[in-house]
Amino acid sequence: MEKYDFIGVKKAIITGVKNPKITVLGTITKKDYKFKVYSNLKEVPYDYIAQGEVTSFGISSNLPTNAKKVEIYLITDGEEYLIYEGSTSFLKRLVKRMINTIKNIFRKIGHIFYVLFKGIRFLWKEYHFLVPPSLWPKYYNDLKNSLRRGSNNLYNPLNQADYQKWLDRNVQIEEYEELGFQPLVSILTPVYNVSADLILSTADSVKNQIYQNFEWCLVDDCSTNQETKKALETISKMDKRFHIKYRKENGHISKASNDALKMAKGVYIALLDHDDVLSNDALYQMVKKLNEDKKLDFIYSDEDKINIHGKYCEPHFKPDFSPDTLLSLNYICHFAFIRKSLVEKVGGFSVGLEGAQDYDLFLKITEKTNKIAHIPKILYHWRMSENSTAMSITNKNYAKDTGKKALEQALIRRKIDGEVLIDKKSGYYTIKYHLKKEPLVSIIIPTRDYVDILKKCIDSIYDKTIYKNFEIIVANNDSKEKETLDFFKEYKKKYKNFKVVDCIMNFNYSRINNIAVSKAKGEYILLLNNDTEVISNDWLNNMVGYASQKHVGVVGAKLLYEDGTIQHAGVLLGLGGVASHAYINSRDDETGIYGRLRVPYNYSANTAACFIVRKEVYDKVKGLNEKLEVAYNDIDFCIRVLKEGYYNVFLPQVKLMHYESKSRGLDTTSEKYKRFLEESKYMYDNWKDIIENDPFYNPNFSKKGWFMLDKNKEM
Repeated sequence: MEKYDFIGVKKAIITGVKNPKITVLGTITKKDYKFKVYSNLKEVPYDYIAQGEVTSFGISSNLPTNAKKVEIYLITDGEEYLIYEGSTSFLKRLVKRMINTIKNIFRKIGHIFYVLFKGIRFLWKEYHFLVPPSLWPKYYNDLKNSLRRGSNNLYNPLNQADYQKWLDRNVQIEEYEELGFQPLVSILTPVYNVSADLILSTADSVKNQIYQNFEWCLVDDCSTNQETKKALETISKMDKRFHIKYRKENGHISKASNDALKMAKGVYIALLDHDDVLSNDALYQMVKKLNEDKKLDFIYSDEDKINIHGKYCEPHFKPDFSPDTLLSLNYICHFAFIRKSLVEKVGGFSVGLEGAQDYDLFLKITEKTNKIAHIPKILYHWRMSENSTAMSITNKNYAKDTGKKALEQALIRRKIDGEVLIDKKSGYYTIKYHLKKEPLVSIIIPTRDYVDILKKCIDSIYDKTIYKNFEIIVANNDSKEKETLDFFKEYKKKYKNFKVVDCIMNFNYSRINNIAVSKAKGEYILLLNNDTEVISNDWLNNMVGYASQKHVGVVGAKLLYEDGTIQHAGVLLGLGGVASHAYINSRDDETGIYGRLRVPYNYSANTAACFIVRKEVYDKVKGLNEKLEVAYNDIDFCIRVLKEGYYNVFLPQVKLMHYESKSRGLDTTSEKYKRFLEESKYMYDNWKDIIENDPFYNPNFSKKGWFMLDKNKEM
């Protein structure tokens, strides 16, 4: 079968034995065309659906009982092109499936040996197998992730060799334009007992900046290392813009940083550690962003690390500003560029919070301004050393405690009653919000029969939930079975907070939920699928706690398949089409990149299989979109909530079982497929920009695999 550049067949599925049926899905760029489907050389009818400019098409055809062979032709420009041929023989399909299974087994075995070989070579080349104990957990997790992710089209960013290859493939030459607005920028660097070669490397990176209107304010915190002092003497002679102050007594990093702040004459400050390195366009990119919006107060960029062998590794591709993520970890870290007057307004760097002084500063700054921007470029290289937190957070355990203290002070400033918990596995934080009262939560559960599934869901709520003030509203979508109707009667008698709202209509998920919500009395609306089961008894306390924060919109939970793997851990827009769940099929005990499976993170969307939102927000966006009957109504809802200025949050500490099939299959009927395409088209017509540019999913990441890198993607 030939391949043509104007058409692509993505999937071709033959089902059935006695009554075979073929479904073909693909894309085509031609405008005028038609298809012909042949079975045993005889033409047979088919159903066809198309969508969009670069058309997504679906062909569905019921084949004759005696069908042995099927062929599909595209007719365009007076020519016939064979785009698919296959056998309908069940035996041949079975053999083909077995061959593919065997191929996959050998492919996986080959991948295992390849990963092990790369790992052994890396450990020998980098460490001669003498790996510092602090790095053992990291490399063990890297090995597990590499074995699990075996795509030939993607790079693992946390694999040093993969990341280096990605950098080599994605070198980008940028033309730097003259900037109209060129404010003075003061770079602040506290210095203490750093080796000469490292701080001189830092100095070179500052001197080589493309943007030239800057000064470098260094404060030596009474270093005892003569090598450091000699290096500072050399630096002072390198450039007249390099200013050095020598403290007479050691006051630690906060006092030294505050001294540097007092030296600064710039409108903006930039933070730089004494052994780290700036990319040569770091300041330029920041000021360029200011030229786009001069009102910006705070800008940060992506970063990576320099390992002990001088190689780039462990990139941190960050999301746009994410307030709840910032309460989980200092994801901003480097490179921070802040309006000086605002830093002075919040009191500079807090003495007593050394190790988390920058985290504390960012928390205070973000309380005063929402004029915050993110540049998705690596502009800062954080150097790993034997005793740095860049190497391992365990090297400075006190930093975790001071980070916790900074968060506790932030909660006090914000007049929020909450508790800061440290996650032992990741070292990051979770805020447990304390509720002065338990506001009423209306739990909406649509159902149509399947009473055994529904009963398991509802019983788990009543049996495990320690939160008391809730009502359950079952949205009955035309249930017929006697067992279901009897169950409704029984539970209405058994529980005063259980009621049924009849929604007698053709299935429309959005309308069913909206009708039930109109009958709800709660301050909070929790949408829940009938095929879920509560696992954590404080699930509702946590979800209400986050949903009660004024800036928060939709709050989602971690949903697990029956085998304990992940079904939902936040939604990423633009992956696999309109959207995809993050970490689907991953193990529940995994940490996730930068703790995404352990601590709360902001995402653009959550699945309505379980999410909670304040009723005032639900009403403000006018509920679920009833034009979207089945697909994407929850994504559309979450996007509309974002557009109103709220932030959506995923909570991994809240767990429910979701008994949805892991392989639901395709909607192969023409009617269902047509509806799916129409709903997909609606999403692209209305939300194309955010689907293609998810603010909470860095654009450097692949759209083919979550938190991975494309081999040929530009930076």
